[in-house]
Amino acid sequence: MNQSILDEIATQDYSSIQSRIESFLREQIAKSNSSGMVLGLSGGIDSAVIAHICAKSFRDKTLALIMPDSKVSPKEETEDALYIVDTLRIDYKLIDINLIHSQFANILEPGEMALGNLRARIRASLLYYYANLKNYLVLGSSDRSEQMIGYFTKFGDGSADILPIATLYKTQVRGLARHLGVKESIIAKKSSPHLWKNHTAEEEIGISYEEIDCTLYCILDKKMSVEDTARTTLIEIEKIEKIHQLYNKNEHKRIMPPKMQSDQN
Repeated sequence: MNQSILDEIATQDYSSIQSRIESFLREQIAKSNSSGMVLGLSGGIDSAVIAHICAKSFRDKTLALIMPDSKVSPKEETEDALYIVDTLRIDYKLIDINLIHSQFANILEPGEMALGNLRARIRASLLYYYANLKNYLVLGSSDRSEQMIGYFTKFGDGSADILPIATLYKTQVRGLARHLGVKESIIAKKSSPHLWKNHTAEEEIGISYEEIDCTLYCILDKKMSVEDTARTTLIEIEKIEKIHQLYNKNEHKRIMPPKMQSDQN
């Protein structure tokens, strides 16, 4: 892989990015007449970055929901989430979704993928419950890498009122995390939505985030063809084609559902 492309992506003014995100959040709260924000805090890098930004400027208006499924979520992940809320001193609730998920699983036919995505949709329901209860906005934690290839559960972790880091590639989220002082072990850990036991994002996708970021950057930002992207990034063309296919295939996740046009003028 061409390291210079990765360096080009990662070299950013992270102080300015932080300020722009804070201004964006402030504007969205004012525009919607909301009282604050609620986020799902997994202990992973994306939600950790959002929690750090919220704690700096919106501590009294932020609620973090830590929602492990004790059947599949690693204990260390929950411990990291609790470390974050304790360190940042933000309000939180710890809700084990295992009982809720088990109730669904007991009456539904089995299917690992569907039941895994159900976990994400249960978490989304809880986020919107507390948003409804408190007049809060739901903050989504998807980054640009995951948004563009559709690596999120539709109406699950893809459900949000606002997406503060959706313009940042995973590589840039890591840079912002270091700027914010996120614990290095959280930055370095493998990303996972924890939809089933031992679930990791890069293993499921079959491609590293560095390769995803370089490919998307060349195709989307530099408007290169698949072939030119392969020559520039030195990434196997099969991987680039897969990323490009995921981008096109999952467009439906990034747009509003289609609706039939009225026959009335």
